[in-house]
Amino acid sequence: MTELSKSPPAPATGPSSNAVPVKGRNRQLALLGGTMLVDNTEASLVSSLFPLIKQSLGVSLGALGILTAASKLVGMLAGPFWVWAAQRYSRKSVLVVATGMWGVWGVAAGFSQNFTQLLILYTILAAGYAAAGPIITEVIGDLFGDSSRGRAVGIVYGTISLVSAVIGPIKGQLAGVDEGWRWGLWGIGAFNVLLGFALLIWFRDPGRGAAEEQLADLDRATREAHSKLTWAKALSLLKIRSLLILIVSRLLSGHLLVITFGVVFLVDVHGFSVQKATLVTLPFGVGFFLGTLLGGAANDWASRRSPRYGPVAVLQAAQVAFAVFAFFGSQFHYDSILVYGVFFALLGASQGINPSVNRPMVMAITPPELRGAAFALYLSIAEAIAWAGYSLGAGFLADALGLQTVFLWVLVILMLVNGLFLTLLYRPYAADTARVQQELDDRRKAVLASPEA
Repeated sequence: MTELSKSPPAPATGPSSNAVPVKGRNRQLALLGGTMLVDNTEASLVSSLFPLIKQSLGVSLGALGILTAASKLVGMLAGPFWVWAAQRYSRKSVLVVATGMWGVWGVAAGFSQNFTQLLILYTILAAGYAAAGPIITEVIGDLFGDSSRGRAVGIVYGTISLVSAVIGPIKGQLAGVDEGWRWGLWGIGAFNVLLGFALLIWFRDPGRGAAEEQLADLDRATREAHSKLTWAKALSLLKIRSLLILIVSRLLSGHLLVITFGVVFLVDVHGFSVQKATLVTLPFGVGFFLGTLLGGAANDWASRRSPRYGPVAVLQAAQVAFAVFAFFGSQFHYDSILVYGVFFALLGASQGINPSVNRPMVMAITPPELRGAAFALYLSIAEAIAWAGYSLGAGFLADALGLQTVFLWVLVILMLVNGLFLTLLYRPYAADTARVQQELDDRRKAVLASPEA
């Protein structure tokens, strides 16, 4: 039991204004960020080196859409399952198994002799990685309070993107190695297993509600008295209007496509080599990193200045900015890869704002025990449907219409629609955040009024 959980209950005068930060939260954040980094690197390896896989296994561009869609669709089932398992057992055990030891399937995928084998093994691999999004994001909400969640999420996602950007060109150099994509899967899969042991040894779960101002000074058992997830509680998420709007917005998030098809776009449409095309992953990652920091700072600032309208306005502006950059970066031909590097940096920055804003928004409108389920719905299901639909559709439509036309409709027009749709979020967001704070206040009062307090 941590020092925090040993603290006595505060007087019955309301939430403590001097709640002690969760002990060791920065170390835990770094460990969780490293886990997501490795998972993200292995997941993106196939899309980055797909031109090699395409040549090695003799498949068409549509196969990339199939791989991406299959991985996202299996995440729709696996994500909620892992959330349930984390409730039934522990979040630590699920993270050790699903996001660490699961790397053995990546090693196995590297031995694939045909597309069917690769599809099966890669899909199994994706089933494990589906645990990272909802569970790690839930834990971050328990490590950091409302006033610093935007920055914490921004640091995690930004650092992941930045390091991934540095690794991107290195992955591209595997194009010069015979069967280089296999070596990539073998290496990252093995490293992922090692990270699983690191989680087993050093990860410490703070417990649900540890960073909430109303609950932070209560013992862990008291904080988690409401943590049991039931069907009734899970279904109550569908009554949160803000969450439903955010989910629909996620379904309209066409910018997800640039991660899957960005390198392929430069190779097939503009004739760059794989080695040169993968260079844009560096400015994209740097842009994403800066965008997450900007988004986190903007979200925290906007929340203080205008809790009702601020975060929504930041999120809305990010969608419109992405559409503008995507139009000039995808609908015109430039001879230099440096020009595309600039546009990919701008695309990364505008896309990077999103996780620093939408994740804390989901945390703000849901009580601690429902955040894992909310993120399973938001990330594992809604994002998976969007990513799978766009990737699968884009793969086949690109063969028929061309990838540039697909980018116009998905990255430009649809993102403008998404920005306009978020206008609907202004009215219910303030009411939903106030409802959660009132519920936490009521819980604290009930605890302190009980005879055991």
